Amino acid sequence: MRYAIISDNHANLEATTAVLAHIDKAGVDKIINLGDIVGYNANPNECCDLMRQRNIPTICGNHDAVACGLEEPWGFNPVALSAAMWTREALRKDNLEWLRGLPDVQKFGNFLAVHGSPNNRNSYLFNWEDILPHIRQVQDQGCRICFFGHTHSPGIFSRDGAYSFNAEMKFDLSGDKLYFVNPGSVGQPRDGDPRASFGLFDTATNLFQLVRINYPIKQTADKIAAAGLPAFLAERLFLGR
Repeated sequence: MRYAIISDNHANLEATTAVLAHIDKAGVDKIINLGDIVGYNANPNECCDLMRQRNIPTICGNHDAVACGLEEPWGFNPVALSAAMWTREALRKDNLEWLRGLPDVQKFGNFLAVHGSPNNRNSYLFNWEDILPHIRQVQDQGCRICFFGHTHSPGIFSRDGAYSFNAEMKFDLSGDKLYFVNPGSVGQPRDGDPRASFGLFDTATNLFQLVRINYPIKQTADKIAAAGLPAFLAERLFLGR
C-alpha cells in the first residue's frame, strides 16, 4: 500500500487543495489525515467537506475537538482562542457532528495514526524523551511506527535519536526499530519553510518521503484578513513560523 500522510490543514483551503492535487498525481492508495482540519484559517467548512467527500480517514485533533465542543480551549493562547471561537461559530451543523465522531487513534497494518500522541491529542512530541511515555501503547497495538502531527514540524524519531531529512529525500523505516514520524503541517508550517508539508509512505518498501509544495499563500492570508481573524495568523504563513 502507498499512503499519503497529511496533518494540520487548519482550514487552509489553498494549501489543502494543492496538496490533494499533488497526491492525486502521485497515485497513492489511501490518504490519512492526522487531524486539526480546522482552526487558525478561514475555510473550515470547505476543508471538512473535502475530507468527507473523499472519505479520508481522519483523526480528531485538538482544534477539531475544541471547534466541535468536545473540549474547551483551556491553555490556548489568545490568538488560537480567538480563531477557535470563530471556527466554532462558522462551522455548519453537519461538519460539527462529523468532527465529534472522529476517532483519537486508528491502526493501519503495522502503524498507528494519531494527532498529538497515542494517549493524548494535546501532547507535544518534540524529542525522544517526550515520546518515551507513549511507546507501550504503540507496541500493545502490534505496531512499530506511529505517525503523529500537532507540532507542525516534520521529523523522524527513534531510540537512537532524531533524524533530519530534506524534502524529496526517502527514509527507510524497515527493520525492528520503533519510529515516530511527523509529516509536518499542510496548512500552517512552523519549521521555517512556508511550503505545505506532507508525507508519502510505501508499506511494500517501508520508505517514507517528505514532500513540500508551494501554494498561493496570499490568497489564504487575504481570507484571514477578510474574516476578521488575527493578523498574526496571516503573517506567520509567509514565514513558515
